This record gives sequence, structure tokens and C-alpha cells, in this order.
Amino acid sequence: MKADIGLIGLAVMGENLVMNMESKGFTVAVFNRTVSKVDNFVNGRAAGKNVIGCHSLEELVANLEKPRKVFMLIKAGDAVDAMIDALLPLLEDGDIIIDGGNSHFPDTMRRTEYVESKGKLYIGTGVSGGEEGALKGPSLMPGGSPAAWPFVKPIFQGICAKVEGGQACCDWVGENGAGHFVKMVHNGIEYGDMQLICESYQLMRDLLGMSDDEMHEVFRKWNETELDSYLIEITRDILAFKDEDGSPIVEKILDTAGQKGTGKWTGIAALDEGVPLTLIGEAVFARCLSAMKADRVEAAKAYGRTIPAFEGDRAAFVEAIRKALYASKIVSYAQGYTLMRTAAKTYGWNLNYGGIALMWRGGCIIRSVFLGKIKEAYDANPELSNLLLDPYFKETVEKLVPAWREVASAALRYGVPAPTMTSALSYFDGYTTERLPANLLQAQRDYFGAHTYERLDRPRGEFFHTNWTGHGGSTTAATYNAG
Repeated sequence: MKADIGLIGLAVMGENLVMNMESKGFTVAVFNRTVSKVDNFVNGRAAGKNVIGCHSLEELVANLEKPRKVFMLIKAGDAVDAMIDALLPLLEDGDIIIDGGNSHFPDTMRRTEYVESKGKLYIGTGVSGGEEGALKGPSLMPGGSPAAWPFVKPIFQGICAKVEGGQACCDWVGENGAGHFVKMVHNGIEYGDMQLICESYQLMRDLLGMSDDEMHEVFRKWNETELDSYLIEITRDILAFKDEDGSPIVEKILDTAGQKGTGKWTGIAALDEGVPLTLIGEAVFARCLSAMKADRVEAAKAYGRTIPAFEGDRAAFVEAIRKALYASKIVSYAQGYTLMRTAAKTYGWNLNYGGIALMWRGGCIIRSVFLGKIKEAYDANPELSNLLLDPYFKETVEKLVPAWREVASAALRYGVPAPTMTSALSYFDGYTTERLPANLLQAQRDYFGAHTYERLDRPRGEFFHTNWTGHGGSTTAATYNAG
């Protein structure tokens, strides 16, 4: 019996994905560069299952049904290119190579073109949900060669997470790098969600003086509101977890955050596209600042700052924090969706924004009830330019703004860092301001660099230059780029 799909890379994610596929009725051939892992897996965890262990790429390919489908779950970067080059001579036209790692979307665009030039098909798919998601049902975001989708669709939609009515958290995203781009934005939003939760925690801990048990109870209650989500759920559980001595283990963890680069990529993509992705950018920088632990310890001693005692109703302020968190979260997703819309125009992708919200609705790290509202917004208006203009979200944000301002001002007044909450509010204020001071900025640019400007009393597209000093001539620089 030949396998429905082959998988390369038997780390925890790879093993779990194989077990998931096998449990859904698919036969899987497996290979790992360290072949002892193949034997250990096949004779151990996968014993008695429809899993075929292979000791070479040749053996893996020989054990696959046509068109062959080879799923790579290996480290992003040069290893993926090397594996593609090793596989191509062994495959026939129409066979499919799938990259399920966290590859950067420009690499996936390049690889799709390269593999197609060799007569084969390529898929770069986002896989989200961590180890548990891989085993029980991840969110999958495939893009690449459209011709490959019908062949992998039964497997992908068979193993992915399901939400209400059995809807699969997986659908075709778009051509070449679209799948990995959407996964990158997902990860950027994940950075933002996590940082917003951390700021809420710090406000409660450092400003309100709340214990971890009290905060555990707060997050438990929050998970029964619009904030119902995987990240709120795990935060609730983390705050209740005790070390061997009975004290909260979270308070013993060093406050330096790691990152794998996808949040940074999201920020760079936003800069490339001219999209103000301020909240996610601040979330990435917050991790960078956390990594400067020794510097921060020294600076804390030098300044000796203390947070004044909170004056006010603690319970009311906790509710205000919840509202500020929700409002900021809406901004984060609004910015992320704006980035996807802009990139879709740049790269010619036909993205289904409601479908993307559905893909994120289950299985992935940012899964939440809230994503159902985003799906409804884009189903009602596929051309929606910004989530903040959807009637539901407009009405919601307007109700949240007073609490949001209260929390942001308290953070600034008392000296508790809240970079994502405050930057989200600044974005909201800027986005909803008809006249920003960029007229002065453009005058400055024209003054020192003759960059020209447009006028309110003239049609858009006409450019003017003023001889501000009386010394300059009429020569201007190239017209400015408003993007």
C-alpha cells in the first residue's frame, strides 16, 4: 500500500502532524535526516499505525501515490532550498512539494516560481496552533501553485481545526507567497495580542497591587466575555500555576522575551507597503526592550522611579483595562487586515478576508470568538477598507473609547509602560482626525529639499514649490511619495 502523503522532519510538530493525518484515515510515509528518529517513531509512538518509515528520500518518493505530495516540516531558510533541490530530480511533473515551516513569504514566491519552472507544483502553507494544534487540528493557510490545491485539499481540510457547523479552518489563500504572508500577519497579530495581555497584567500587578490569584480570577472572568480566546485562557492558567514552594511560578521567570522573527518581518512588510502597523511594531520593540535586562536594571537604579499608590476604584479600573484591551485588539486586527489588503494589491493576490478570519477562528494561537465578528464584517462588505469602519466595530469602539483613554492616561500618569495600548489609541485618534499636521511636515520638506506639496485649494495631483528663503530657484526635487 502506498502513502497518501510523505512528511519530512520528525520533530514534535512533524510527529504530531503525522499522528493527526493517520488518525483521519490517511497513510503517511515519513523521513528524517537523522534516520534513527524514523525507526524510533515507527516502532514507538506510530507502532501499528498506517505510517511507513523511510530511510532515504528515494524510498520516501517510491512509497507515495501519484501525484506525489511531500510535506516538509524543517527549519526555514537554506535547509528548505537544499531539500527542494534534493527532491526535484526524484519527482515527476505534477508532483507537489509543500513547505509547512515559518518561511518568509518572498522565499516562498521565489520557490514557487522555481519549482513550477521544473514542471512540479509548490505550496507554502502557514501552520498554526503549536504542538497541540498539529495533533488535534491546526489552522492551515496554504498558498502557492493553485493547481496543487485540489490534490491536497482533502488532506488539509481533513486534519485542520473545525468550528461551528464543522467549518474547516483551512482554505486556499492565494498564489505564490500568499499563504506564508497571511501566516506572517497572523504571527504579528499574535505578538500584539500577547503584549496587550502583558500590559494588562502589569497594570494590575504593579499599579493595583493585585496578587496572581486575583489576576487569575480576572482573566477567568474575561474569558467569558468578548475576549474569549486561547491566549486569555492560557494566561488564566499560567497565573494559577504554582511552583514547588506554592508561590506563582510566573513571578520567577526572567523578564526577557524571545522572538523568532515573524513579528519583525510583519513590521518590515508594513514599512515596505507604507501601512501604519503601529501596535504590532510596538509589540516587537517591547520584546527588544525586555531583552535589555542588564541595562534596565542599571537604569532603574539610576532613576529610582516608583509607581505612586493608585487612587480610585480598583474593580472599576480592572473593567476599564478589559475595555482598553478589547479596543486595542480591534485596532491590531484592523492594522493587520489593512496590511493584507495593501500587499494583495502589490502582489496580485485575491485574498478572501472573511475566509482568513475563519481560518484563524480555530486551531491557531490567536483563535478567539472575536474573529467571528471579523468574518461577518468582511462577508457583509468584502471591500471594507478598514475594520474600524464596519458598523459593528464602529459602535463597539465608540463605547470603549472612554475606558481606553482612562487606562492610557493612567499608564502615562503613574509611569506604567503600556506601549501597545497607547500606540493603538494614538493610531485611532490619527485615523479619525480629518486634518493632521502633515501640511507643516510637507512645508518643511519643501523648504529644505524642494520636495513640493499639494494644495487644499487645488486638485489632487498638482504639485507646487515655494521659494521659502528668497534665495532658491524654481528647481524642485522629484515629487514626494505620499505612500
